[in-house]
Amino acid sequence: MASSMNGGGGGNGGGVLKKMGLLRVQYYCVMGAIAAAVVLVTLRYMPAPATAPAGAGGNVRAPATAAPADAPRGGEERGKNAWSAGAGEEGRRKKKAAPGVVVFNFGDSNSDTGGVAAVMGIHIAPPEGRAYFHHPTGRLSDGRVILDFICESLNTHHLSPYMKPLGSDYSNGVNFAIAGSTATPGDTPFSLDVQLDQFLFFKERCLESIDRGDDAPVDKKGFQSALYTMDIGQNDVTGILYLPYDKILAKLPPMVAEIKKAIETLHKNGARKFWIHGTGALGCLPQKLAMPRDDDSGLDERGCISKFNNAAKKFNALLSETCDDLRLQMTDSTIVFVDMFAIKYDLVANHTKYGIEKPLMTCCGHGGPPYNYDPKRSCMTSDQDLCELGAKFISWDGVHFTDAANSMVAAKVLSGEFAIPRIKLTSLVTPAKPKDSRL
Repeated sequence: MASSMNGGGGGNGGGVLKKMGLLRVQYYCVMGAIAAAVVLVTLRYMPAPATAPAGAGGNVRAPATAAPADAPRGGEERGKNAWSAGAGEEGRRKKKAAPGVVVFNFGDSNSDTGGVAAVMGIHIAPPEGRAYFHHPTGRLSDGRVILDFICESLNTHHLSPYMKPLGSDYSNGVNFAIAGSTATPGDTPFSLDVQLDQFLFFKERCLESIDRGDDAPVDKKGFQSALYTMDIGQNDVTGILYLPYDKILAKLPPMVAEIKKAIETLHKNGARKFWIHGTGALGCLPQKLAMPRDDDSGLDERGCISKFNNAAKKFNALLSETCDDLRLQMTDSTIVFVDMFAIKYDLVANHTKYGIEKPLMTCCGHGGPPYNYDPKRSCMTSDQDLCELGAKFISWDGVHFTDAANSMVAAKVLSGEFAIPRIKLTSLVTPAKPKDSRL
């Protein structure tokens, strides 16, 4: 499943996404009903706070303080763990959201924290989640995604997926990212425009509840001061990499235009702080490298596919230019672009510096060296070739990064070194420290 429901698209994942696209209208109807039920239940039944946070207003719900009991730890029981965000290791690490911290995220599997598993009813099995949560959480990784590290840096708990009915806590924002999603409308059921509609629905329901005197996870001030993060476009680019290079370049501007439109829509609805990620080094993914080729003339000095990487860099250049234009247009906003290609390619180019021995090889896959990737076989089968726990690998399943690699990437993202303009993410959101250090 990791190879077909991924943030990288391509391979046999493209066939799955096409089939999903055919069901788009049906999903709209069904998901609209589910979304309404999830939000209304959340707003109605979230436990009331003992005291309201300072400055939050009497109607705003305080975060829950208790986490559910640990899930079973035995190897034979791991496949039975609930999808609750509070289960097991994640529950012990979960804490109150710092007052004032609100994040809304839009994207694909690079930032999906369990949305696709919840909405599609997909049972993601071990060894997913083994490195950090110690059980599957719906993330297509052995641990955390970059968004998780962003939340940790802001002293708040991991974002709950919008469509997750159990264990969700929206007091610090919502994660609308769904694995396989595209920036371009029509290709997937949860493309960027649909995620935006979900956000607008959520916002409207929250404000309506407050107007009625009821409780809501986020109030008007929270929406205005929130950080809006976006990591999408990788599936759009990988979906056209089979084309001649000149045709690839011609299709990139419309993709970027959709992201621009999304930022403009959010701005019209009060958003003022934007953190936009470019795409990574697609030509270095084991999934791409394992595809049959006549010879190695198309590989660069690091063993990555030059054509694919050049397409990713061009996409990023267009997106960065778009953010520049939007900065001039939206003078009341902060719009930051992050060069994810430079960050992720550096892990490959300077892998020894990071303690990585095999930068182009999948940790969990099939076939062994050089790439350990088989497009016909999932990481979640009992006969997979699995790297040792604790070994430093970049790729978890051929497309998605390991917890260790995401940690390295997140550190560079948070440093501001690869941001345009060069500012740190934490400077956009300055959470107050909890009064009780035990929280």
